[in-house]
Amino acid sequence: MYVCQKTDLYMKAFIFDLNGTMINDMTYHNRVWQTILNEELGGNFTLDEVKYQMYGKNTELLVRVFGPNRFTTDELNKLSHEKEEKYQQEYLPHLALLPGLPEFLEAAYQKGIPMAIGSAAIPFNIDFVLDNLNIRHYFKAIVSADDVLLSKPHPETFLKAAELLNVPSTDCIVFEDVPKGAEAAANAGMKAIVITTTHEPEEFDQLSNITHFAADFTGEYFMELLD
Repeated sequence: MYVCQKTDLYMKAFIFDLNGTMINDMTYHNRVWQTILNEELGGNFTLDEVKYQMYGKNTELLVRVFGPNRFTTDELNKLSHEKEEKYQQEYLPHLALLPGLPEFLEAAYQKGIPMAIGSAAIPFNIDFVLDNLNIRHYFKAIVSADDVLLSKPHPETFLKAAELLNVPSTDCIVFEDVPKGAEAAANAGMKAIVITTTHEPEEFDQLSNITHFAADFTGEYFMELLD
């Protein structure tokens, strides 16, 4: 896999995925989904099987798992919202940005680097994070599941974020934690930095746009991105 030198990574904008990238919450999402899929909907899924399905919109996950004819649109929306309410209740006592991210966001903000969130989360979940952590002011644009027709790995989320920032897609770098998200960045013509909260580096071997892997946002690499 080709890894860019830091000098190749002078970027005009940063786009962040949210869950698993800015906050380490995917275990909570997985557990809540497993409970709903198995105990409420009659499935028999392991945590690993649930983790494999954890990309895109909630309604898309339900259709992937149970097929297109199991639920009405109203049922899909109700289950999606129920899942997020349970997730927020369980995760709120642990809600925190990943180590190094508060300092990175503040430094980028002070330097005037435009930043956006490009997430498959619904606004209900994005607001939960931004408002409880008081970080909304860092982001000039937010693209949620409700703002796109096609989920990652389609590039629409990241292309729309770049458009809202008024920055060419090739001048954006994406922070992601899952292969489908990094693939969406590649499809948008963007480099990606992977935060390894949920997936191992070898799971991204098929992608050539990955420039760096890190467990969090600490270390010189991230501050050098701002130079």
